[in-house]
Amino acid sequence: MIVGILILVVVVALVVMAIGTYNRLVGLRQNANEAFADIDVQLKQRQDLVPNLVETVKGYASHEKSTFEEVTAARAAAAGATGVEGKVQAENALTGALGRLFAVAESYPELKANQNFIQLQSALSDIENKLAAARRYFNNAVAEFNAQIQTFPAVLFAQALGFSARDFFDLGENRAAAAVAPQVKF
Repeated sequence: MIVGILILVVVVALVVMAIGTYNRLVGLRQNANEAFADIDVQLKQRQDLVPNLVETVKGYASHEKSTFEEVTAARAAAAGATGVEGKVQAENALTGALGRLFAVAESYPELKANQNFIQLQSALSDIENKLAAARRYFNNAVAEFNAQIQTFPAVLFAQALGFSARDFFDLGENRAAAAVAPQVKF
């Protein structure tokens, strides 16, 4: 009788531990999903700003057609990208294209003095700062989630319950450029 009660207590303790672990993993997964949604919001704002930048620069440098097409194509790819890895690659391409657009703008002093262009640059700088913060938050949430599914007792249940490690929002070769705040030149 005592052995039966002891077995029942152990089973109940394991069930409670499994439920607690599952709930903790679900919460951490939701934090990571929410953090990725925050990145998506910033990326969407950035993508919405790109056509205005292109049109403003186009008014001054209409012969730079290939640069405008490159930025437009990169924006379209970024808007259609899915998943962490796809978004990282598309956003890296868009960042490079925007860099080339700003290089074109440097050749036109009257454009650099244009109030609309200055406001767009400032808005882009603000979005880039918010995006960097959102990436950090997401990567922290992913790190916490990944660590939790690899620690005891979650490691016993995580894979069986459908939890697997998530990818970081890694900028790859653009990491050094992203570590520096964007420069806005007037």
